[in-house]
Amino acid sequence: MKKILCILAAGVCAGALNAADETFAWKWTHPKLTVVRLQDQTDRHAELYFETEYLLARCEQKLELTAPAVFVEDALSGEGVAFFRVAPLPASRPVKGIDYRVEPGARRLVVVDNGYPCVRVPYAGGAVGRVRAATDFQRRLRAYVPGRDGQFLTNTWGDGNRDACINEAFLLREVAAGAELGVDVIQIDDGWQKGRTANSAALKKGEKGSWSSFWHDPEFWKADPVRFPHGLKPVVDAAKAKGMKFGLWYGPDSSNEAEHWEKDVALLLGLHRDLGVDYFKLDSIKSETPLALDRQKRLMQGLLDGSQGRITVDLDVTAQVRPGYYGFPEVGPVFVENRYIRLRDGRLWYPHQTLRAFWSLAHVVDPARLRMEVLNPDRLPEAYPADDPLAPSRWPKDALFATVMFASPLGWFEIQNLAPATAAAWKPLVATWKKHRDAVHAGYVHPVGSAPDGVAWTGFVAAPKGDGDGYALLFRELNDRAAFALDLTPYLRTVRAEVLAGRGTAAVEGGVLRVSVPAKLDFVWVRLAR
Repeated sequence: MKKILCILAAGVCAGALNAADETFAWKWTHPKLTVVRLQDQTDRHAELYFETEYLLARCEQKLELTAPAVFVEDALSGEGVAFFRVAPLPASRPVKGIDYRVEPGARRLVVVDNGYPCVRVPYAGGAVGRVRAATDFQRRLRAYVPGRDGQFLTNTWGDGNRDACINEAFLLREVAAGAELGVDVIQIDDGWQKGRTANSAALKKGEKGSWSSFWHDPEFWKADPVRFPHGLKPVVDAAKAKGMKFGLWYGPDSSNEAEHWEKDVALLLGLHRDLGVDYFKLDSIKSETPLALDRQKRLMQGLLDGSQGRITVDLDVTAQVRPGYYGFPEVGPVFVENRYIRLRDGRLWYPHQTLRAFWSLAHVVDPARLRMEVLNPDRLPEAYPADDPLAPSRWPKDALFATVMFASPLGWFEIQNLAPATAAAWKPLVATWKKHRDAVHAGYVHPVGSAPDGVAWTGFVAAPKGDGDGYALLFRELNDRAAFALDLTPYLRTVRAEVLAGRGTAAVEGGVLRVSVPAKLDFVWVRLAR
């Protein structure tokens, strides 16, 4: 296994490096170390990004670090080197061990050979360069492909009915509603298959569904003959006829250290080849041993090779021990969160919290690889306190979609049950977004402003790699400051601002973008032209 992969502007340094090459030494007088730690298992965690900074004085004691990303840079010039571990998050790794030894007195960082590859990326520009280094690392492993990536995908599970409504007639209505809204991919979650999982709404009293040993039942993964008497083909064909693609939920069998991985590959490739299913949300994965993780890696590679890269995998990181954000970055987006509007508990969907998760993760995870959710804001308003100023119903309808449109948006709802006013507000924004999304993701998406917390000015700048236009997407949360100024010079050169959507004004003066958003919980989306 390669110990270090060195990604440079010109390409990938492919050879395994010698022991001497595993030490990075610096000559900077004022070095700075930034350590990033991430959290998954998002069913139990909402804060997903943590950053610690050290000024590496020579007297600082030696550090032993285990982290998905670390950055060493010159505090004066902003030049540095980023290190990324292509591995599950430390707590989920089957083999534990440190990643790095930092020796401030000796002015060096040692990359520890712990069995997980390390990617090294030089950068400039300080914090801006760190975001670009992270994007470069992931884009070398999975290039952004227009028409495949950055898609608006919908999945009905988010409305809380689980699989209770899943059948042919219901899905045909979803296809029709999705085409009207501008959806790219219609996806069926758990419930399309004959077998029942532990999450099924169709379980009888006392009945236990499966959550691992799916292949113990040879009929488990056949299309449910009652819900889909004609198979899945009529629904897939209906989506294709309206210009949309199709996706399915699937649970790879983790029993006996994922011993049935080849069966999983064969089944998914068959669905892709025979029906044209291109998107799979992979759930229930357990990567608890080195052998299980290796077999799951083979599964992912088998899907990519067998489909010539046309299959896109959403890797669920909501629970259990799973590959996480960097485990398999070559296969597709990370399905970040299960958020719901439901009466039985207080774990509700708040748009500013989803925006916070996206904004934070975007510092080190390519935004195109983040599947972030928007829900039906008109569902169960009584689930929120009547005086809650941050409830979804308090936001302008289109601002809700805007919170995730610089990621890979997930419509976590039953499309046919959207209120007409909501669908009408989203439709023109979705249409405008589809004209610009590839340009947004062609370069680098930078979090700007403050971390979303319900009262911040926050958002993103999309900066091109070349001479193209850029974009700014800015949100005014619950604060009394209608105006906001952002220095664009670290990101791109621009002379003109054009408002594409939202409500507000924008102008560029001396490299500074000045916007005004009159209403709270609203946004403005701006194209930045040279």
